[in-house]
Amino acid sequence: MADPSSYRPKPGQIPDSPGVYKFRDEHRRVIYVGKAKNLRQRVANYFQDLAGLHPRTRTMVTTAASVEWTVVSTEVEALQLEYSWIKEFDPRFNVKYRDDKSYPYLAVTLNEEFPRVQVMRGAKKKGVRYFGPYGHAWAIRETVDLMLRVFPVRTCSAGVFKNAARTGRPCLLGYIGKCSAPCVGRVTPEEHRELAEDFCDFMAGRTGTYIRRLEKDMMLAAEEMEYERAARLRDDAEALKRAMEKSAVVLADATDADLIAVAEDELEAALQIFHVRGGRVRGQRGWVTDKVEAVDTSGLVEHALQQLYGEERGDAVPKEVLVPALPEDAEAVSQWLAERRGSQVSLRIPQRGDKKDLMVTVQRNAQQALGLHKTKRASDLTTRSRALEEIAEALGLDTAPLRIECYDISHLQGDDVVASMVVFEDGLARKSEYRRFQIKGFEGQDDVRSMHEVIGRRFKRYLQDKERTGEWEETPEAAPGATGPVPGATGPVPGVPGPAPVPAATGPVPAATGPVPAPDLTAASPDDEPEPREDDGRRKRFAYPPQLVVVDGGQPQVAAAKRALDELGIDDIAVCGLAKRLEEVWLPDDDDPVVLPRSSEGLYLLQRVRDEAHRFAITYQRAKRAKRIRSSPLDDVTGLGETRKQALIKHFGSVKKLRQATIDEICEVPGIGRRTAESVAAALASTTPAAPAVNTATGEIIEEDDGGSS
Repeated sequence: MADPSSYRPKPGQIPDSPGVYKFRDEHRRVIYVGKAKNLRQRVANYFQDLAGLHPRTRTMVTTAASVEWTVVSTEVEALQLEYSWIKEFDPRFNVKYRDDKSYPYLAVTLNEEFPRVQVMRGAKKKGVRYFGPYGHAWAIRETVDLMLRVFPVRTCSAGVFKNAARTGRPCLLGYIGKCSAPCVGRVTPEEHRELAEDFCDFMAGRTGTYIRRLEKDMMLAAEEMEYERAARLRDDAEALKRAMEKSAVVLADATDADLIAVAEDELEAALQIFHVRGGRVRGQRGWVTDKVEAVDTSGLVEHALQQLYGEERGDAVPKEVLVPALPEDAEAVSQWLAERRGSQVSLRIPQRGDKKDLMVTVQRNAQQALGLHKTKRASDLTTRSRALEEIAEALGLDTAPLRIECYDISHLQGDDVVASMVVFEDGLARKSEYRRFQIKGFEGQDDVRSMHEVIGRRFKRYLQDKERTGEWEETPEAAPGATGPVPGATGPVPGVPGPAPVPAATGPVPAATGPVPAPDLTAASPDDEPEPREDDGRRKRFAYPPQLVVVDGGQPQVAAAKRALDELGIDDIAVCGLAKRLEEVWLPDDDDPVVLPRSSEGLYLLQRVRDEAHRFAITYQRAKRAKRIRSSPLDDVTGLGETRKQALIKHFGSVKKLRQATIDEICEVPGIGRRTAESVAAALASTTPAAPAVNTATGEIIEEDDGGSS
């Protein structure tokens, strides 16, 4: 636990301008990011008497070892930079909302020649129009099924589309009138795109125009005694009305608004958002968060707005955002939202009428979500805590291992030998910290030697990183308790317009004496190479040590891992192994294993960690094997990218025919010059053609038809 007075800035050192500040721990990891209209006043509040601080704030400042700040021009710039840093550094003491599920969206791929309607989850893609989110994927499919009668837009995959175009026969939807069949030329690309845009307009809330048009056409058809066409138009109008009924009218027509409600207690908060477009609820989602910082309702709302609209542009930001409490800097937040939308955005608390009534409904949903989450999590938190305590007791550790790393070796009969590293923090998988390794020190199958190499490489990186930051050696100038600015890089901050920010930092940042040796990367693999250090000292993957290293295996693997740590002089990290046969836990230098009860939560956690490492290693090993099998002699041609490789294969039909071509014939391929053609011919001439593949059922020789092995 650090004493905040040891890194407290000197009087007058902090500017009184708007800006963003970062607290870092002893490993230089960013643990908290905040913004302020006046940096001097805000940062000074953290260095008052500890007894007067909120318990969560007290934990943060005693965990930190230094504080830095960056000056910006306006409060809007501070908001932008705060959002960027929270997203980049993922600070442990900042409020971070997490979705309680992966919500499906109705998506229209307007970035394709023939737009497709489909269900999508995950990150949004450029050029795709999204509607939702929906509670269930089946709700999207029901809506789409009704609307395809009127807007017969393509819904098939690329493979089905290409196959239909090749055979000249549309799929079933094309025959029953629920697809305009652009694959076989029934409509032109322009006509199909117009259908897709009409589909998007209807989903966006502009519904009256289409229904009135269908009813008008229906009446004209009836007058002309085209009764079959009139009946079809009547059914189309009914289908659109049923699709509209699936989203209830809650506000006046043409109202576009997002309503946000918060339910909270001392430890957690739940957020509910209703997306209203064209007066109808078009989507709903919920988030939950731990209140790891001292934050009130207005602060929770501000964090929610940053996460909700931080990546959005244009119409994705509505005209109105209705909230239960205004953020502290409501004017700056409104301006930030307006910049993202491109027009004015109203950020306010509903006071009366339909909007206030709807906010009550949203609030009720938030309360129910919080209650459900707490019911689910109570057991989960208790179980994880008990598991970590059981592991600590069984292995004789002083404290519970909050960070566990597990390693596994995978290969196929000695080929493509790889290793995996998975990380669990507080009993939960932290997938952003996973790493994978290629075994480069030797050839063949030797799990014990492989484990020694992997552990050595991982912790060599950790020691090199500590040495670069000077965490080993202290000079009198950098002894604990010393203060003073640490020079930082100057220049514009990405994503923040205006004058160049001016970084500054205070606190004890020890420096290594003498020159820092260059890292030894001779045994490194491209897969486990850590990302380069930035000027601000940010570090990735290998920067933080675990309290416990788990290896998949028994006594030999454990001994190899312990030997690798001993060779590096590391003696404060516990090591154990979990053998698959009897699920025994092995410790270094012990002849007998530790046997945990089969009902032990600690054993169950170790099994989960081991199985996750095994899964991650197997996935990587299979990917490497598949890549090797798919390799082509064209891969060795310098400067020949994937596009030109495909152009060569498409022109000649196969690697076999390309091998038989002359240099002049290769030059006929667009984009292939004579020098490249000579390199291609030389690469193919130096490789031996593979034996022809044989269909064992028919005895036929299968001609090579792609860029695979040859």
